[in-house]
Amino acid sequence: MLHKTRGIVLLTTTYSESSVVVQVFTEKFGIQSYLINGVKKPKAKIPMNVLQPLHLLDMVVYHKQNTQIQRVQEARPMPIFKSIPYDVIKNTIIQFLNEVLYKSIRQQYVDEQLFSYLYNAISWFDETQGISVNFHLSFLMKLTRFLGFAPQAQIRQDQKYFDLQDGNFTSVAPVHPYFVAASEGNALMQLLDTSFEKISTIKFTNTYRRDLLDKILIYYQLHTASFGKIKSHQILEEVLS
Repeated sequence: MLHKTRGIVLLTTTYSESSVVVQVFTEKFGIQSYLINGVKKPKAKIPMNVLQPLHLLDMVVYHKQNTQIQRVQEARPMPIFKSIPYDVIKNTIIQFLNEVLYKSIRQQYVDEQLFSYLYNAISWFDETQGISVNFHLSFLMKLTRFLGFAPQAQIRQDQKYFDLQDGNFTSVAPVHPYFVAASEGNALMQLLDTSFEKISTIKFTNTYRRDLLDKILIYYQLHTASFGKIKSHQILEEVLS
């Protein structure tokens, strides 16, 4: 049966000389793998350039329950990106976020709220003129709400530490090494609570921003099974420095 659904491209791998398998986070079916034939041919119905990381698609797909690889009848970009493919910094940020997302949202069940957040955030990032160097930090902190491990805000002034393992502020240093000062914890909360439209008002030095990103990735490692290391982390830092 044919279904219409929106999708967000996560990973494209070569299947044959002219075919690929694309993992897509779909609005209707969660994460699905689709075999797409002929994408590398000159007059491909679905060309490779629409299957890049975090590209947003309108799709018409065949869907069968308990089938590992599905098929696509139609896939077109919607919206068509205006800046992400052409801006080196934006493209590098998207590549980095794509790697984190791929390791974080492996579920194959429907999550319309998560899909809506990702779709709207990526669209906003593409449409917004200029680049906020805090976007990826804010994006990842807001994502924790949908993944089930959003941190809790500081309640009392005597809470001098932020426990990355438990996701809350404490008055006594945890016995494990995964904690930061309350000032860094509050910076993470600021990124969580500030809208994308206002994140450019948050001012961090490059060094402090890199340190916060390191802490966010540790936070994800502690709360996401088999998260591992992020390979695009260093490339992102070089581009933003």
